[in-house]
Amino acid sequence: MPYAKLLMHSFHQNPDNNKMGLQDMTEKSGGVASATSLAYAPATSAKRSRARFVILALLAIGTMINYLDRTVLGIAAPELTKDLGISAVTMGFVFSAFAWTYALAQIPGGLFLDRFGSKVTYFLAIALWSGFTLLQGFAIGIKTLLLCRFGLGISEAPCFPTNSRVVGIWFPQQERARATAIYTVGEYLGLACFAPALFWIMGAYGWRAIFILVGLVGIVFGVVWWRLYREPHESTSVNQAELDYIAAGGGLVKADEQATPFSWSNVRKLLSYRQIIGASIGQFAGNTVLVFFLTWFPTYLATERHMGWIKVGFFSIMPFLAAAAGVMFGGWLSDQLLKRTGSANIARKLPIISGLMMASTIIGANYVETDVLVISILSFAFFGQGMVGLGWTLISDVAPKKLMGLTGGLFNFCSNLSGISTPLIIGFIIASTGSFFYALFYVGAAAFLGVIAYAFIVGDVRRIEFNS
Repeated sequence: MPYAKLLMHSFHQNPDNNKMGLQDMTEKSGGVASATSLAYAPATSAKRSRARFVILALLAIGTMINYLDRTVLGIAAPELTKDLGISAVTMGFVFSAFAWTYALAQIPGGLFLDRFGSKVTYFLAIALWSGFTLLQGFAIGIKTLLLCRFGLGISEAPCFPTNSRVVGIWFPQQERARATAIYTVGEYLGLACFAPALFWIMGAYGWRAIFILVGLVGIVFGVVWWRLYREPHESTSVNQAELDYIAAGGGLVKADEQATPFSWSNVRKLLSYRQIIGASIGQFAGNTVLVFFLTWFPTYLATERHMGWIKVGFFSIMPFLAAAAGVMFGGWLSDQLLKRTGSANIARKLPIISGLMMASTIIGANYVETDVLVISILSFAFFGQGMVGLGWTLISDVAPKKLMGLTGGLFNFCSNLSGISTPLIIGFIIASTGSFFYALFYVGAAAFLGVIAYAFIVGDVRRIEFNS
């Protein structure tokens, strides 16, 4: 008997016992369970399995590989430009090529996710983006590099919508913030931990070797994903107690709810909700800070602060480690607030708003002289930006269950417009003024815009329900 029917049968046979079980569970989870969770109320005292954490480990590894693949070009750039005779201006276009297609493919990627599900979508995405990374190792000029970067952007587009959907169906609401933090931290730790090794490999074997190596690792992981990932209703590793626990916290999607035909009316409906608009603006703001650190930050240290390259390499790691700590702290804080207050509004928005306020302090780097103070301010700001990763948890909480992919695609599209605008705007400011002074003001102002969006536009953090 399907687990939902079994639970309903048990509920009707023993309504009092099940009611008490739900009350106990609700108290432990901070009042998260709702009336709609009655059908999934735990009806057994069996020890829960922990299959959801295996799924989370897959997401964390996938996200780490994702960011290594999109940023390995930055590591290879000094040697690659010499070998292929590419100018700095042309290389700037190569860097931006990823952001253009990545942003434009967000909505199509989300639609593909809603149509074919997480397993197929993520497998194809990993295989394709890893293939394009590998092919960059055989590039012979600007045309092949651009084609590979375009392909990389398109194929990576479904990654974060898939992450959000998987967390939304595999985790109860009171655990989603930490789950999001755990996979998101891969963005920062991957760069901080593996960049030195990739520099060493490039020095020993050349720039082509690092593209081939990272690409092969991704392809192997794609096979692992295909063999291990299952939806909750398909998994043989999850037991009934864990399914009950996830469902009572608002997770799980029934098998017949996973495929939703696309319609522009669904897009218009989603964009009519303040939760989607506000969160998208807020994530654009937070991602502006992230893009600064991924693109102009080393140049800022070298040209504005006149640090040597060895010093730049040492200091540049610290803000990324701080951001990783911010991701984990934000996830922990959000789940603690949810358990203590039972309010998703407080638990999701307060850490994000606090993080954006911290990120806005990046402007203070304009007014200090010593390297230690500069890095301290930038690390503090990037710590705050790490907390903004909770935006994906918020989207998991509000997205219609049948349209998680499309919702995540819209959200990530808006977020990654900053990947196009931020490098160009900062480049224009530097060209016009010869300084990063107003560039840091721009980044800080963008962070404060995010504060306004989450504080005054988002509204109630609750699941959006409409007939698609």
